[in-house]
Amino acid sequence: MGIRVSDKILQNVEKPSRYTGNEWNSVKKDLKEIDIRFAFCFPDVYEVGMSHLGMKILYHLLNERDDTYCERVFAPWVDMEAKMREHNIPLFALETHDPIREFDFIGFTLQYEMSYTNIINMLDLAGVPVLSSERTKEHPFVCAGGPCAYNPEPLADFIDFFMMGEGEEIINEVMDAYVKWKSKNLPREEFLHSISSIEGIYIPQFYEVKYNDDGTISSFLPKKDEYPKKIRKRIIKDLDKVFFPDKIVVPFTGIVHDRIMVELFRGCTRGCRFCQAGFIYRPVRERTADRLLEISRKLQESTGYEEISLTSLSTSDYTSLKELTDGLIDEMEPKKVNLSLPSLRVDSFSLELMEKAQKVRKSGLTFAPEAGTQRLRNVINKGITEEDLIKSVSTAFGGGWSGVKLYFMLGLPTETLDDIAGIAELGHKVVDAYKSTPKEKRGKGLNVTISTSSFVPKPFTPFQWEMQDSMDTLREKQFFLKSKIKIKSIKYNWHDPQLSFLEAIFARGDRKLGKVLLKAFEKGCKFDSWGEHFKFDKWMEAFIECGVDPSFYANRKRSYDEILPWDHIDVGVSKKFLIREYEKALKEEVTPNCRVNCSGCGATVFEGGICVE
Repeated sequence: MGIRVSDKILQNVEKPSRYTGNEWNSVKKDLKEIDIRFAFCFPDVYEVGMSHLGMKILYHLLNERDDTYCERVFAPWVDMEAKMREHNIPLFALETHDPIREFDFIGFTLQYEMSYTNIINMLDLAGVPVLSSERTKEHPFVCAGGPCAYNPEPLADFIDFFMMGEGEEIINEVMDAYVKWKSKNLPREEFLHSISSIEGIYIPQFYEVKYNDDGTISSFLPKKDEYPKKIRKRIIKDLDKVFFPDKIVVPFTGIVHDRIMVELFRGCTRGCRFCQAGFIYRPVRERTADRLLEISRKLQESTGYEEISLTSLSTSDYTSLKELTDGLIDEMEPKKVNLSLPSLRVDSFSLELMEKAQKVRKSGLTFAPEAGTQRLRNVINKGITEEDLIKSVSTAFGGGWSGVKLYFMLGLPTETLDDIAGIAELGHKVVDAYKSTPKEKRGKGLNVTISTSSFVPKPFTPFQWEMQDSMDTLREKQFFLKSKIKIKSIKYNWHDPQLSFLEAIFARGDRKLGKVLLKAFEKGCKFDSWGEHFKFDKWMEAFIECGVDPSFYANRKRSYDEILPWDHIDVGVSKKFLIREYEKALKEEVTPNCRVNCSGCGATVFEGGICVE
């Protein structure tokens, strides 16, 4: 029987529609005909989770199975959580309002390191033991996947098993194994044992980690020979044949990305050396334009949305972009459906493409030069020039645009003050480009925003061995840049270095951080990526009380022969290649993108996509 959340409670929290369920296209099933109940948990609020494409795909994919009912679960906002704890309401799923502790699986998607305390908080709110070692046969299995799962170690104490790579096939194999296990009434560990042979499954409790006196890892080994030494990620080779929903849930309330999202391809050919996504999603695999038109048509008919967003890591690199956008405009313009093209590259930007994208509505434009000088752009392998940027913004201003956002990073390896001053100079040149555009062509009211985030070294990138700048150094760099921006029409935003510091710790952390996460949760840390709830001092207390030095993880350079906490995960990209790329970065050498020349990264082992074309 589902939990009834009284109207009185809902009237006293903001956005009650986060908790009601029953939206258009949500799935309803008869529980008497179900073998498996899966709670798909997003460790953030409804508006963020409902904007995530991976959740939409896996929710509908699991519900295609007759024996499985997948329901959605989000982190309740602080006001709702207070009411739930006050009235002893456990965390429930949206579709049936049943407590998720009664389900077979609780699955988390790991999109951001700063959501880890929310995961512990959600398990606690559900009434499920937060430590995997304390769960019994009465409890659900807690699993996780997503980009942050590629370094699973900080969450090793809390998650029963991780699914590495793309979930569409692996999740069905796990469900099949569960049905078999359930029918035989075997012990809990027997199920984990049975899935340990599925490629892409990592079960932390089956592995033992030993440490050196200096805190680095001395060995990381499976407890039995039958468990794999390396866990290789799963990929989908043919995106045209894989499941993609033809309807998605339409929320009652506004969400972050309230539109249809169509995934053009997975992976990225560019190889920016700071970008984890560019390495972990290799090789590039595309959907055909015909398949994408078919998906777009069905989704528009089943949802009534008035905007279609073409998503991928670098949309303008899609090889059939012209064919696709022409086809979409022919079909969607008469229906007043707008096309949005996020993640356009500075060097492949065209007025034609832009005008197509914004025939129905004009919005701002975003470019990411990442660094202020050509030298530093070569270090990070960005592969664009200042000329590319100025040409692109001039094209945009000439087409009637007047708003431009520019994204940069501070604290990149080898960065100097000249590189930072270069960011301000680029901003000034963008303003000059606007001023030199004829008045009758350009839009009114120039608006240039420069945003800087702080560099966070990530696993499986050429910079995984690098240190992060200290918080004080990052602040000094932010003030220095601010002092160099001399024009009123340029607005400057920056990220909090404290948050970036924690992100760096958990991005490259090991199992010792589990106790810190637990302690921080006990001190009330949650919704850490929401500025008003971020409690940096509580985090620092947790590190001190656990005897863990946070700088050891964030501000220390690693040697090539150190065993890294994620070395047992195989993403296809070889360590040799990453070392080679790191050495090239230090020499300011650029590596051409995969379509120009194969750089031998190792992703050919998957025998798919661009590697075999």
